[in-house]
Amino acid sequence: MKAPGFFDIEECLAGLSKKGDVLEHLSRTIDFELFRADLERAVPRSNGAKGGRPPFDHVLMFKVLILQAMNGLGDEAAEYFMRDRLTWKRFLGLGIADPVPDANTIWTFRQHLTKASAIKGLFERFDAALREAGYLAMSGQLLDATIVAAPKQRNTDGEKAAIKAGTIPDGWQDKPAKLRQKDRDARWTVKYSKAKPREDGQPQVDLAVPSFGYKNHVSADRAHGLIRKWLVTDAAAHDGARLPDLLDKTNTASGVWADTAYRSEKNETFMVKNGFVSQVHRKKPKGKPMPDRTRKANALKSMVRSKIEHIFAHQKGPMAAIVRTIGKARAETKIGMINLAYNMRRFMWLERKRVPA
Repeated sequence: MKAPGFFDIEECLAGLSKKGDVLEHLSRTIDFELFRADLERAVPRSNGAKGGRPPFDHVLMFKVLILQAMNGLGDEAAEYFMRDRLTWKRFLGLGIADPVPDANTIWTFRQHLTKASAIKGLFERFDAALREAGYLAMSGQLLDATIVAAPKQRNTDGEKAAIKAGTIPDGWQDKPAKLRQKDRDARWTVKYSKAKPREDGQPQVDLAVPSFGYKNHVSADRAHGLIRKWLVTDAAAHDGARLPDLLDKTNTASGVWADTAYRSEKNETFMVKNGFVSQVHRKKPKGKPMPDRTRKANALKSMVRSKIEHIFAHQKGPMAAIVRTIGKARAETKIGMINLAYNMRRFMWLERKRVPA
């Protein structure tokens, strides 16, 4: 087999373009240079006085993290795909024979972003670009949270108790390698879901699914389905307690849609004082049937609120969202990149929809 020539590669890329290369369209839609200043402040670079291989460009490395977030890949897998896929090379501006960042380089770059707490600034930078493009936060906002799984920890009951109390379990201090591999910020929780009706007519029993990891708390605007605010907690954190920190005061409408987890006297008072109109689901009275009026009102609210589930479905489906890192700070960077990458894909879809056929 002869080595591929320049025109062979160009012909192959042209064929991929005809089939609809998502990354090529993403490059045309988003100016990634708008992130450069933030990235250069967050990630230090050597002046080259000590020699060594020149570092990879800041924006190139940031685009690698976007590719990871869009495809749910670890560092080793990301390195492999950069070597393997022509579409990735074109997106990154790399030639067929150019070196690619290895797994350690990707980890180090992301670690610098984590230490600089840069992900919120990068997210807000893109949000400003969305607003400049005409995508203001409009028509009210939708609040919800989803669990993002992290590597499960196998600890004894005593170790679990110490971690929950905020201390380091006995014996871990003398084992730094073990301590580095133990996530003391993530938590277990139980998620309940409705079971299918039983064929024998017996009452259905809700399914209890234990999960370990973090929660991605999100506020999305109703008009465009874009994430406007987000925060990360451990998986056991209560959703409703995050409402004041998630509400977006820049939204042009005052309506707030959320499920019953966000319904509390404290939250209702907060929304009234801050000019928001609660469309939060009402809870079923204890020991009593749900009033028909309330049930119908909740159903109407669900028609609006359910749109936020599309965000999580995309993140857990095509994006295969997962946290492979250790600790809340790193998890926040990973989940923040997932939210940012989602908004980029959403923006690309909105722009396609805007252009007349």
